Amino acid sequence: MPELPEVEALASFLRERAVGRSVVRADVAAFSAVKTFDPPLSALGGAEVTGAARHGKFLDLDISGLHLITHLARGGWLHWRDSLPPAPPKPGRGPLAFRLHLAPEFLDGPVSGFDLTEAGTQKRLAVYLVRDPQEVPGIARLGPDALAVTETELATLLADQRAQIKRALTDQTVLAGVGNAYSDEILHTAHLSPFKLAANLTDDELARLHAAMQAVLTDAVSRSVGQKAATLKGEKRSGMQVHGRTGLPCPVCGDTVREVSFADRSFQYCPTCQTEGRELADRRLSKLLK
Repeated sequence: MPELPEVEALASFLRERAVGRSVVRADVAAFSAVKTFDPPLSALGGAEVTGAARHGKFLDLDISGLHLITHLARGGWLHWRDSLPPAPPKPGRGPLAFRLHLAPEFLDGPVSGFDLTEAGTQKRLAVYLVRDPQEVPGIARLGPDALAVTETELATLLADQRAQIKRALTDQTVLAGVGNAYSDEILHTAHLSPFKLAANLTDDELARLHAAMQAVLTDAVSRSVGQKAATLKGEKRSGMQVHGRTGLPCPVCGDTVREVSFADRSFQYCPTCQTEGRELADRRLSKLLK
């Protein structure tokens, strides 16, 4: 799933490639992906792209005061196309969900733009066209941005959270922008167990958590911004120390990275760095937490 650094990089990419261009048209290939009807997508025709921004993990393209907002969900991605076919895509064919055509940069140039695609069977990619980003329910519920929150604000946010710190970090109503992958990296850097209760963090643990969150996300943003959309996934994977590295040695201590699996996802951690050498069991089966 694209998280704060990748969505920030996509916004930067679109500011470079799309801002200043006018929209030729929008094509819908997966009608279930479009969550709004007023204003209609036809309102984009002829309008100019004037900006691109991020709200948590939502990508926001400002088009003459209208906001084309995308949540890429777990299997979604943005693919830039230097040349787009003139014929509309056939609905329901393949992973394509949405296509935006932009006028040529030069008089005789090709029509370019981007495709939004979604892999897998769980179709959760969402596209909204709204007059105000706050009209998108997921944006209206967002907590403070993970890169902007102060240590004091973080302590206040977590003080009443009875959930495990892993769950609290990925709850977008608590903190916006962090998902499964970067929460693994943040907790590893902070030397914290994913199962520790958020409300039970000591002052020292809170300080470590905040410093780790800023360091991990800032580094990921710096590595991601400037990348082409096509290379962002590889850049994300290359920077991970524990996430997605089950069975490999921890780059900090050399211990074997372990995994906890749930119904539809998993997370990774290092026992030596995070749990005093103890191996965590599935939370559904164990009460292990220290």
